[in-house]
Parts: sequence; C-alpha cells; structure tokens
Amino acid sequence: MVSVVQNVAIDCADAYELARFWSGVTGRPLHPDDRPGDREVQVLLTEGPVLYFNQVPEPKTVKNRLHLCLRPDTTRDLEVERLLGLGAALVADRRNPDGSGWAVLADPEGNEFCVLRSESDRAAQAS
Repeated sequence: MVSVVQNVAIDCADAYELARFWSGVTGRPLHPDDRPGDREVQVLLTEGPVLYFNQVPEPKTVKNRLHLCLRPDTTRDLEVERLLGLGAALVADRRNPDGSGWAVLADPEGNEFCVLRSESDRAAQAS
C-alpha cells in the first residue's frame, strides 16, 4: 500500500491573492469555483499535486521547512527576472560564475522557493 500526494498546502494570510501569484508563476489556472475572499483556493497544476492555499490567522515567522524548487522552460536568469516582476523577492543568490547554482526567492507572503537551472542552462554548461 502507498499514499498519493493530493496537494501541497500553503498557509497564508490571503489565499486568493497568493494563489493568483502562484498561478502567474506556474501559468496554471485557479480552480474555477475560487473567488476573491475565499479562505481556501487551489492552483490546478498540469502534473502532480494541486497547490492548495489555506488562509490562517497567524503570520509566517520562520524559514520554510519545505519549499518548492522550480525548473523553468526558459533560462534560470530570465525566469528569476520574470518572477521578480510578478512580486517575488530575491532572498539569496546561489548562482555561480560558471553558470551552476540557483536563486532563492520569496513569494509576496515570504514563503521561500528556488529557481533551478533550466534544461537549456544545463546543456550549455555541459558542452
């Protein structure tokens, strides 16, 4: 017997607004029934679990113990710039001069996530 991951739950202050940010990050829609002011909102990913945003009264106070790692379909650096434009903040730049590494960003409520090298970045470094 095994269990299947149904969703990744993210506690937040404003479920709808944070889900809208992540909808922009992933290019995937919100659940069609979700509306502004809803305390629970979902981003429907093409593959894998749903991103489930749950409104809670307490603010985020410490570093995430679990985070998402994104592999963009464009270059890592272009994706970092796009996400900063959507409202993310750069937390730590772990990119190296040789092209390896990643960038640590935070969403508008401070939840950290990483942007990894894309497949094209990886292929360029291998050649």
